[in-house]
Amino acid sequence: MRKVQPSTVTITRPRSDSMHVETATFRLTVVSGPNQGQGFELDGLAPSRVLAGTSPACEIRLSDPLISRRHCAIEQTGRRLRIADLGSTNGTFVNGVEIVEAWLDGGENLLVGGTTFHVQKDPTAKTALLPARTMFGSVVGASEEMRKLYPLCERLAASSVPVIIEGETGTGKEVLAESLHAEGPRANGPYVVFDCTATPPDLMESAIFGHEKGAFTGATDTRAGVFEQADGGTLLLDEIGDLHINLQPKLLRVIQSMEVQRVGGARRRKVDVRVLAATRRDLDREVQAGRFRDDLYYRLAVARIELPPLRRRRGDISLLAKYFWSENENALPIPTELLQRLEDYEWPGNVRELRNVVLRHQALGDLARFERPLIADSPDALMAFSDPVGEIIHRLLPLAEARQEVIQLFEQRYLEHILAVNDGNVTRAAAAAGVARRYFHLLRAKYAAKNTPHE
Repeated sequence: MRKVQPSTVTITRPRSDSMHVETATFRLTVVSGPNQGQGFELDGLAPSRVLAGTSPACEIRLSDPLISRRHCAIEQTGRRLRIADLGSTNGTFVNGVEIVEAWLDGGENLLVGGTTFHVQKDPTAKTALLPARTMFGSVVGASEEMRKLYPLCERLAASSVPVIIEGETGTGKEVLAESLHAEGPRANGPYVVFDCTATPPDLMESAIFGHEKGAFTGATDTRAGVFEQADGGTLLLDEIGDLHINLQPKLLRVIQSMEVQRVGGARRRKVDVRVLAATRRDLDREVQAGRFRDDLYYRLAVARIELPPLRRRRGDISLLAKYFWSENENALPIPTELLQRLEDYEWPGNVRELRNVVLRHQALGDLARFERPLIADSPDALMAFSDPVGEIIHRLLPLAEARQEVIQLFEQRYLEHILAVNDGNVTRAAAAAGVARRYFHLLRAKYAAKNTPHE
């Protein structure tokens, strides 16, 4: 957990010009299924993809039992619709053909579960004016996808309702959360981040709710939890989808009552906290799998923001690269050749990966080209770029086993590195890693045992 201080770095802000985009109005009408006769209109200015399914989070919410909670997503780009199946149980079909992703131009029949839609497009061409702004707080982006998002962000910043921010790893969920805080009425209050993946399970409850002295072995003093630390401000529960289900009822009670009871304490303390949550997971799928409580999900998802991956943000790669490059006021202009190479990459690690690559190249200059390839040009090159990970992938292990091996490889190398940069000091290394010293020792013991030769 940490309190975040605003940045004082002076940077060059992108130019703000209005954007005119061609759009069209689409109408999806249910022609067969439990919701027959119901219609849904899409105007092309939705801030995120439109979800279809049975979940309350879906804009197109249906009662068909053959439809998954989040069955498919529909995104309007210009005068076309892009539809993507979201790993549904019964599939998504366009004109009788099962699809993973497809483009619609109007006139198609769309089958989801046992429900058939007819897709109609208004033939009248329309032009929409998107906001001129290219930033919201610390969030940077001038693409159509981001400009559609900014009006929603402005409205949510001015409110105090809980918000779930969804998106792939590295898309900037934490940056957006901090911007919602900084642009809203609680900006002068504390902003506290609690990462649900960084705290050991046995310390999670006391970290969230606080504890009294003597509440458990090792509780040598009284400590406030993150809700008390964020009183009068905003609390971001990062990676909320990883919170253990046993703690979820207690978290729900606190969010509903805004009263915190410390571990080992009897008194309830009133707090005033705006709760934001971020996740890389599909929480509807987690609810369906029994790993996330639906009542907590509904309480958090009063509003939802979906951040698009960088590969869908057309034109933002160069903009972001120049923005990150300008953080160093003494740097020469970013090389044109580098910008072109950045544009040609898919960025699976999204904005975070782009920033790391830009800063690395800025720091190393010409030396960067003599290391492993900066950007992969093919699947084989990508395998070479991630050498040990590529070896694991090529072994064709089951997904769960391969994932576990990659996690173990990362943890082992991370521990070695963080210890090295802190001169072997475990206390400093644990603090730098953002984990408890005890948990750090457990990880070291785990990998030390793995590397000990057997007699």
